[in-house]
Amino acid sequence: MVHRRARRDRDLCVVGVRTLWRTVGDGEFFCPECGGDRNYRRRTGRRRIVVLGLPVLPRGPVAPIAECAACGSRYGTDVLDHPTTTRFSAMLRDAVHTVALAVLAAGGTESTAVRQVAVGAVRAAGFADCSEEQLLALIEALAADTGRLPGACGERDGLDPCGTALAIELHEALEPLAPHLAPTGREAILLQGARIAVADGPYRPAERAVLETVGRALMICPDDTARLLAATRAAF
Repeated sequence: MVHRRARRDRDLCVVGVRTLWRTVGDGEFFCPECGGDRNYRRRTGRRRIVVLGLPVLPRGPVAPIAECAACGSRYGTDVLDHPTTTRFSAMLRDAVHTVALAVLAAGGTESTAVRQVAVGAVRAAGFADCSEEQLLALIEALAADTGRLPGACGERDGLDPCGTALAIELHEALEPLAPHLAPTGREAILLQGARIAVADGPYRPAERAVLETVGRALMICPDDTARLLAATRAAF
């Protein structure tokens, strides 16, 4: 009875402003309040002057929002720029896979140690069934693709195309991911590539060029990239 009376009193407010919401879409997003992936409603609204609970005069639109279907929290639509947990995991997995392929393509696949470290990194990232044969097959397929043959796309950011044919893929896989990673997370991806490269000895020029491209795509400054590469080499 108390709740019903309070609601009636609010509805019978003599004069006020109320926002009338309309749902225009839905989807899945990462809800900061819930701390996980949830469904959301994308809503637009218009403010109206309310007299005795009845909307009478428009006051104009309000900014669209994303409303969590679980907890009801409302956010600006920029919250939808953050990937869901599922999407983030896939982006991270693809990033490590692309870096491993790029380093292998730049430094060669003759070394057993290099292949083993690359497979271990890709498996740890989420491709549990990855094998040496699969990585080698992918590199051979890329080499056979005339659109990605060495020299076909020229140099990009100083990357020698003879070392790898995956410069574009590196940028496409890493640049969207970088803003959502902490500095240590971005460095971890670079270090995984560095460990692959030094598994058979010092960096080759093409491997270093690939890793420098990885650092740029991950928004790591050149000095930090050089420091991390040197530290990885010293540890082997």
